[in-house]
Amino acid sequence: MSSPVIDFHIHTVHYDYYTESCMEFFQNARSGENWQEFYDRYSNPQQFVEYMHANGVDYGVVLAELCPAATGVCPNEYVTQFCAGQESLIPFASVNPFMTPSAKKELKRLVSDGFRGVKLYPTYQQFYPNDSLLYPLYAEAESLQIPVMFHTGSSIFKGSRLKYGNPLYLDDVAVDFPDLPIILVHSGRGFWYQSAFFLAKLHKNVYMEVAGLPPQRLLDYFPELERAADKVLFGTDWPGIESIQKNIDTIRALPLTEVTKEKILGGNAAKLLGLLV
Repeated sequence: MSSPVIDFHIHTVHYDYYTESCMEFFQNARSGENWQEFYDRYSNPQQFVEYMHANGVDYGVVLAELCPAATGVCPNEYVTQFCAGQESLIPFASVNPFMTPSAKKELKRLVSDGFRGVKLYPTYQQFYPNDSLLYPLYAEAESLQIPVMFHTGSSIFKGSRLKYGNPLYLDDVAVDFPDLPIILVHSGRGFWYQSAFFLAKLHKNVYMEVAGLPPQRLLDYFPELERAADKVLFGTDWPGIESIQKNIDTIRALPLTEVTKEKILGGNAAKLLGLLV
């Protein structure tokens, strides 16, 4: 039986607030489409799930985002509502350490509300991932055994500060929390591909996620990708791409073993999320 295809990086089209540069990016990514019609269609969860399945995806991780200085705000509460009753949608929360008095208590609350993981945005929220401020949150996530995603690498959005996106800061977190599943979103895009690859190879609890990378160039960025077959997660960063199906087809066409492709496209994610395969 083949593994499910899991897109580990999906944003909703609805944000309570988009920054100007983020809104421009998403609208430009949907070239030739009327944004309002696109928004009306895919702000409907059922229509989005139908679209996702038509593009060959069995499960999608849907991300909240609390980054008012760089991208905007998609509240946790909205993601909960969007995913409610949709078995194919897996909600991941957002915690901004500067917007809550206790990140640990907030994470515990969010998980009790049904969230299956959390994404942090150091580049947008402007903190170093190894800051002790975050350690209570990491301890709670490790105890709950939920994955923590970290934006790593570059960003084009105004207000971003790239210094916070260096994956090397996650080495401290991986060492101090060896049972915490850590996901390097964008795999150090731009500056730090090899750092991300090395960390995923070095630490049993560190994974690379490839959203936002042209799939046809994965072997340019990671020539030894086959050696990290168990540590790579597929993601698209939808709606910032034109076609989910095209990304999947491109990965299936790469000169990798079929076993490796299955793992990248969903097998690794299924194990990480505790889904039956």
